[in-house]
Amino acid sequence: MNGKLSNFIFIVVICLVIFNCANRGTPSGGDKDETPPVIVKSIPENNSINFKSKEIKIYFDEYIKLNDIQKQLIISPPMDPEPEITPLGLASKYITIKINDTLQENTTYAINFGTSIVDNNEGNPYPYYRYVFSTGNFIDSLSIGGYVKNALEREPDDFVSVMLYEVNDSFNDSIIYKQKPKYITNTLDSTTTFKLENLKAGKYVMIALKEENGNYTFQQKTDKIAFIKSVITAPTDSIYELNLFKEIPDFKAVRPTLVSGNKIAFGYEGDAKNMTIELLSQTTTNYKNVITKETDKDTLNYWYKPNFEADSLMFKISNNNYEETFKVNLRDLKKDTLIIKPIEANTLKLLDNFQLQGSTPFTAIDENKITILDKDSIKVPFTTTLDKFNNIYKFNFDKTEENVYKIQMLPGTFTDFFENKNDTLSFNARTKAQIDYGDIRVNLQNVIYPVIVQLVDQKNEVETEQYIEDGSKPIDFLSLTPGKYFIRVVFDTNKNRTYDSGNYLKKIQPERVSYYPEEIEVRSYSEQIIAFTLQ
Repeated sequence: MNGKLSNFIFIVVICLVIFNCANRGTPSGGDKDETPPVIVKSIPENNSINFKSKEIKIYFDEYIKLNDIQKQLIISPPMDPEPEITPLGLASKYITIKINDTLQENTTYAINFGTSIVDNNEGNPYPYYRYVFSTGNFIDSLSIGGYVKNALEREPDDFVSVMLYEVNDSFNDSIIYKQKPKYITNTLDSTTTFKLENLKAGKYVMIALKEENGNYTFQQKTDKIAFIKSVITAPTDSIYELNLFKEIPDFKAVRPTLVSGNKIAFGYEGDAKNMTIELLSQTTTNYKNVITKETDKDTLNYWYKPNFEADSLMFKISNNNYEETFKVNLRDLKKDTLIIKPIEANTLKLLDNFQLQGSTPFTAIDENKITILDKDSIKVPFTTTLDKFNNIYKFNFDKTEENVYKIQMLPGTFTDFFENKNDTLSFNARTKAQIDYGDIRVNLQNVIYPVIVQLVDQKNEVETEQYIEDGSKPIDFLSLTPGKYFIRVVFDTNKNRTYDSGNYLKKIQPERVSYYPEEIEVRSYSEQIIAFTLQ
């Protein structure tokens, strides 16, 4: 064989090797695998009775992973300490459950994995796998179902835990703050319905929790709660509705502190409507004080004068049945200066007031030093009112469309609690054309008065509201900023002109709320009439 032929054969062989390698590496383009993993066997077997094992192994036909197991896993009744479940973050052909708790006698346990079990390659889930076993001679088979909704908000919460507490000799209402329930399930992230399964016959109290820390006990400050007022007897065919709400926390005063010269901040939790602050220390004959609300904080500011020579002051905080005494240490701090700012942006609606808020308490105003001019430099008459608690001055004057108002205030217009006065102030306020806004008329049907009719945005924040005591007048929302809104009606059962949440210990359900089923889009220069039949 000569050299040229040898070279030719060598080149042909190399090309064939490269071609075959390329063929082996070329994707087939087949269908994507959408088949979930399959359980091959479980040791002990699922639905075992007389269970005594400390370890469970569940074997699959392919490699699997556990996704979001912290949220998805539900064990009923809860185990304490919780079992150790592997693998976490790794692929394996089996799941191991090591039980660390001493199991209750004659009890059916269910371990629900939700959608956490997925195959390693494509992430196909094995949906809602439940491993069930009993420490007794049989598997309990009763079930109770229902659905969860939000009392005030339009959208339901996800991952809501629904619980049953067994009513026996040791049961009391406060148990939900301290102990885990007998049975538990979860709505997870895809549905508002629930089903508590593998229950034994008996009497139960049902609650639902949207938790922050996931410990299956009610934390009033952070959790939402729902409850069924009556005791439930299993078996039952009833479908239960749970209305989730946020309780107003029990009132509690936070230790007050001196935050600036002659200003003490009194923080609190809960409803401070009837909160009083009483100075117990001895005062002089010319002593004065003012209390204002801190903007966007659960805090009351206590302003006082003149200075005290003492090192500390004693105060008593009262609110209904609550009473507590506090000591506030004094020190030399700089007083707050008078700073005046408008509440809203430059644009005013025709029916809105222009508002100014002060950093220190207002005590006097000299209206003779105020001038309001329109765009034609014509003086506009006005009146003022002071909201002492929020420290806001409101300026009421007639406004016209597409106008500009220049508000000028000379030095000394305002005087604050410490006899400080303002320098020259100048503000501009504009109005738009009426065609830049939209109007809505709401006609309610099947209504029990009084009600609070609200327009809320997509964040459930109230844009505007009206209190309606009867059907004698139409419900008109005028000069609305274009956007998308929802109509919400609160049934004001106790006639206090505000929405009242519920309370578990007092067995008070939240006031009923209805939403118009469709989103309302407000456009410029538009009028809509909405017929809302309440359910």
